[in-house]
Amino acid sequence: MQSLYLKPKEHHRIQKGHLWVFSNELESVPRDIAAGETVNLFTHDRKFLGTGFFNPNSLISFRLLSRNEEALDREFFRKKIIEALRLRDRIYRTDDTNAYRVVHGESDALPGLVIDRFNRAVVLQAFSAGMDRHLPLLCELLQEILDPEVIVIRNESVLRELEGLPVYKEVVQGDHKGTIQTIHDAGITFEVNLFEGQKTGFFLDQRENRRIIRKFAEGAELLDVFTNDGGFALNGLYGGAKSVMMLDASQEALQRAERNARLNGFTEYSLIAADAFDMLEQMVRAQERFDVVVLDPPSFTKSRKNLPAALKAYKKLNRLGLQLLNNGGFLATASCSHHVSEEDFLQTVHQAALAEGTHLRMVYRNSQPFDHPVLLAMPETGYLKFACFYVTR
Repeated sequence: MQSLYLKPKEHHRIQKGHLWVFSNELESVPRDIAAGETVNLFTHDRKFLGTGFFNPNSLISFRLLSRNEEALDREFFRKKIIEALRLRDRIYRTDDTNAYRVVHGESDALPGLVIDRFNRAVVLQAFSAGMDRHLPLLCELLQEILDPEVIVIRNESVLRELEGLPVYKEVVQGDHKGTIQTIHDAGITFEVNLFEGQKTGFFLDQRENRRIIRKFAEGAELLDVFTNDGGFALNGLYGGAKSVMMLDASQEALQRAERNARLNGFTEYSLIAADAFDMLEQMVRAQERFDVVVLDPPSFTKSRKNLPAALKAYKKLNRLGLQLLNNGGFLATASCSHHVSEEDFLQTVHQAALAEGTHLRMVYRNSQPFDHPVLLAMPETGYLKFACFYVTR
């Protein structure tokens, strides 16, 4: 096994629990080691730090998998997957949900890998060259451990391009018919499309936050912006909302949302296919009002250099949301942009409220669910910000 050496004083972050080494922290970036190959990492003075994957083509040159001198073989990955499953088994009951994240990358000591389970199907994403090389082995292990009907690989993230990897998706076990799965979550049924839906087929990370909407929904008229599969809207109806309006730019997403509404016997809903900002501005001009407004947009930035533009977009979106609220209504707002800190996000919402002359009282604040754990040594593992406000004028 080949070795990498850090520059002087570049070992501290790894020793404190981080799992990445950047190319400018290495003594040299070898070009004779293939992308995704397993290597040992040492300090500048040749002290062993751990074993992981190397990629000479990526800014993240090394990803740490083990701090012990051990082989990253079949048994290693089996133990890591079972360890991750053990945590989920402690958290979730099968009668509560049958869909959850099995592996959350670095947080489960498997950097560059996501595994989601949806009833009898499993979806994988590999974000690093090392994990990409191990996908056949990982699929074999998941077949043995979970015995799914279907295994889908959704390698479509732009992060793969940074690793020099191709973007693609495929069904590697079972057939396409099995990529349509029915899941249940706290009393609500969803039909999810694991081959065509967003990310791995369904956003699992808003699970707890969707449920909190039920507390504000009784008798309310609710607007769910960027509704996708209708998660927040359906939880609003479950909580007794008088009506919900689901807004999304994707007609396919709205078709899934309508199917999910019908699956649960809900009828008091409407669907709008339009750009969110354009439609919200039209609603403001028409003086439409709601008791609950939910804003769950996609990430507004993939890099730190675009942070100012992202914050400007969040401010505009939240201003529009506040303008559509009745006095005494509730604003639920989220950001999944990793480069936007919680402090910056909440400050942006505050600035939107000041601009609109509204008074905010934060009644709920949360981030990712239990199956998306965060490493304190790696802020990169935490990305979701979510808050609910009681809004008065």
